[in-house]
Amino acid sequence: MSDEANELSPRRRRLLFRAAHRGTKETDLLVGGFVSDRIEAFSDQELDEVEEILELPDVDLTDWLSGRRTVPAELQTPMMLRLLEASAAPGAGIPAAMRKS
Repeated sequence: MSDEANELSPRRRRLLFRAAHRGTKETDLLVGGFVSDRIEAFSDQELDEVEEILELPDVDLTDWLSGRRTVPAELQTPMMLRLLEASAAPGAGIPAAMRKS
């Protein structure tokens, strides 16, 4: 764990770990990358929303984030929409260290 991650609150560290260890590599990269890039700035309400997303089945998240299926209307929260937008960006899920400049 980096020094930066060690400075996070226990809740934020736990969410960061859960986001990057979902079960499928694709979702680990997309959700984990999204959370990692923003974890320090999330408000308590946003952390609650991230926790709700992390409770969703991995198989569904993978399909929604890849665009294979549409997210059900009742799950289209502001945080889910931010995650979908980030996942659709070019290079989404590719760690910064591996991206070409």
